[in-house]
Amino acid sequence: MAAAAKAGNGVPVYVMMPLDSVTMENKVNRKKAISAALTALKSAEVEGVMIDVWWGLVEREAPGKYNWSGYTELLEMAKKHGLKVQAMMSFHRCGGNVGDTCTIPLPKWVCEEIDNNPDLAYTDQWGRRNYEYISLGCDIESVLKKRTPVQCYAEFMSDFKDNFNHLLGDTIVEIQVGMGPAGELRYPSYPEQSGTWKFPGIGAFQCYDEYMLRSLKAYAEARGKHEWGSTGPTDAGEYNNWPEDTTFFRKGGWDNEYGQFFLTWYSQMLLDHGDRILTSAHSIFHNTRVKISVKIAGIHWHYGTESHAPELTAGYYNTRSNDDDHDGYRPIAQMLARHGATLILTCIEMRDHEQRQDAQCAPEKLVKQVALATQEAQIPLAGENALLLYDEDAHEQIIKVSQLAFEGISDDRKMCAFTYQRMNPHLFQPDYWKKFVAFVKKIKEGKGTP
Repeated sequence: MAAAAKAGNGVPVYVMMPLDSVTMENKVNRKKAISAALTALKSAEVEGVMIDVWWGLVEREAPGKYNWSGYTELLEMAKKHGLKVQAMMSFHRCGGNVGDTCTIPLPKWVCEEIDNNPDLAYTDQWGRRNYEYISLGCDIESVLKKRTPVQCYAEFMSDFKDNFNHLLGDTIVEIQVGMGPAGELRYPSYPEQSGTWKFPGIGAFQCYDEYMLRSLKAYAEARGKHEWGSTGPTDAGEYNNWPEDTTFFRKGGWDNEYGQFFLTWYSQMLLDHGDRILTSAHSIFHNTRVKISVKIAGIHWHYGTESHAPELTAGYYNTRSNDDDHDGYRPIAQMLARHGATLILTCIEMRDHEQRQDAQCAPEKLVKQVALATQEAQIPLAGENALLLYDEDAHEQIIKVSQLAFEGISDDRKMCAFTYQRMNPHLFQPDYWKKFVAFVKKIKEGKGTP
């Protein structure tokens, strides 16, 4: 993919397909409209499209019974139009996150297993379950019809490879590996569904299911801290608190001995989860000429505080103070580097001064920190916009950031790709389409930067 960027000084653009591009009946949705849209994207010199390949559609009916028919049709359409594909292995549920326009549950048989054993779902300290993604606490437990979740993900990817081997490397150029809610490597710490969380709340730790607590207990006992092994922090506030409302996220909480103990365990569990799934993905796709990538959430609110509370609850141990300075993105980048994977970061379109100042939002500073972490780990960085966008100022910001012209970043580095969220009718409205075409041209040429 890096080679594609060398054509000019710029960055290739992909466009996310609608979430429901394949129906629950495994057919291409709005086929004529999709075909017309693909024709338009090709004419705009877009590199390709990103397609969510939903676990809940393909392996819906029974374990190991895969139905790829809708994706076979959709991928052939992309090939026919001369567009490359980023295929997202979507092991999460669709519905309840920013931009979700439809509901696609986890496979039926998985939902049945969760009904039988609710501890397969992420759980907060108040007992609220989250059904977006299976708790990573049971990654290697045979809880899904005698298979582990990681086995299920690996066998899904392996069957995808077997079915689409003829397209790998030419049409399908990237496998984005889903690792959590919204396909991101994180805990579901800020769920929007039912109004549980609202921006800019700090979110809540998700470590109260049986499997996570079992791991915490073992971790505490191995370190001679038995008294810390029975629960997560009980003074970390609620979803919509601000850091200063809580004891844990004020000075002397997150950065004391207990805080460091808990956050080290919680973030390492997330890293281990990513490592397990990437080990499978790498062994499956290593000789197919596709690149593997992993998405990280752009959690930019309260970034200006010392505790970085929303990042901590999501599993990114990223703090800033004189006494306790943790770079939460360096270990993630290093883990991805072991598997030759690309890091994808959202929120590329945002500017610090446009965000809520009272919530100390700093998306540009976050992007720079992640860019430095990927440079140090020597892995490529790709970007996405976090929110739907239709204005030229945001286009210019994306072009500027895609060049990675930050202090401390070497001159030859730029993003390897940018994926635009998302294909919808508004994108093709004449006024905006003209702006979008100009944006694609500029970012591919590396123009429009100051």
